[in-house]
Amino acid sequence: MKKPFYQLQQSRDVIRHFTPNWFTATMGTGVVAMILAQLPFASSLMFMLATKLWQFNILLFSTFSVLYILRWILFPAEAKQIFTHPNMSLFLGAIPMGLATIANGFLNFGTALYGDIAIQIAQYLWYIDVFLAVVIAWLVPFCMFSCQDHHLHRMTAVWLLPIVACEVAASSAGLLVQHLAADQHAFYILITGYVLWGISVLPAFAVLTILMLRLALHQLPEKEVAISSWLCLGPIGTGALALLLLGEQAPRIMQAMGLESLAILLPALGIVASLVLLGFGVWWFGIAILTTLRHARTGIPFNLGWWGLTFPFGVFILAIFNLAHQLHIDALQYVAVVLSLLLVGLWALVMKKTVVGAYSGQLFFSPCLVALQQKMQ
Repeated sequence: MKKPFYQLQQSRDVIRHFTPNWFTATMGTGVVAMILAQLPFASSLMFMLATKLWQFNILLFSTFSVLYILRWILFPAEAKQIFTHPNMSLFLGAIPMGLATIANGFLNFGTALYGDIAIQIAQYLWYIDVFLAVVIAWLVPFCMFSCQDHHLHRMTAVWLLPIVACEVAASSAGLLVQHLAADQHAFYILITGYVLWGISVLPAFAVLTILMLRLALHQLPEKEVAISSWLCLGPIGTGALALLLLGEQAPRIMQAMGLESLAILLPALGIVASLVLLGFGVWWFGIAILTTLRHARTGIPFNLGWWGLTFPFGVFILAIFNLAHQLHIDALQYVAVVLSLLLVGLWALVMKKTVVGAYSGQLFFSPCLVALQQKMQ
């Protein structure tokens, strides 16, 4: 039987080649845990399974964080090359998004396990998540503008990753205020959620516009990055989910602050805007399926980009679940359940391939290191 990491020259290369795109696995795993808890036929056994998956996700995120921190400690010159790499730097946005799934889990699962302390933990994690999301939303695009080499024909939906993290934090704000008293503190979190939504959604739609131009001028992306088409569902689904979650909590918070007009407006705005966004998402959903089927005929090689199937699709499903709940439309819930079962199957497939690739060492590959070696030659 072959030993772990047999495709690497030495085991230490696991750290040397560790890159932030691994955090996309925590994003996908976290959202699947949230969805399992949403299923209408979810029993105590299903809820326990969702809880265990969330706890497993904490282990994943903690392990990845340690490995990435070690890379910066042991190989700082190589690690900092990420800021000049036009593709890998974009995956820095996966770190706060992965953290958000853990914070949300403390609200959904942690209270039953740990009591009210879980809400405090979720609150502190949300503060950290917001800080990371905003810094990355500034820093990575600035690096794109100032020191990276980008071309329109090489553009993919991965451009969305560094800015969508703020949108995910906005959704988490809507979940968090559900567990807080209607006071000034909750009001600030709610308002911050809407600001984070604006930081993310508007630039994301600018990126989607450019991406449509790129697809029209330069055809579909190569099969190695074909799965990136699913990332377009991310800002659309999360944008809808954030408005629904924030709008649902707005009446309680705004009335306590004496803002009755906003208490009426924001929930209605959330429902109408989410319907429009989800309609746009249905269009991108079709494009993503057609793109995947087109490349599937010749085979799509597996890489960590396959996790792009899970989180964006997952938040899109969560938005449908929430909209069905607020509008009391059973048909929407049935659609969400069917899509959820599909997502669970996709997650199992991608996780299996990831475990096999990680065990062999094949997935531990840093394009930043290759670029640095080429520069030094």
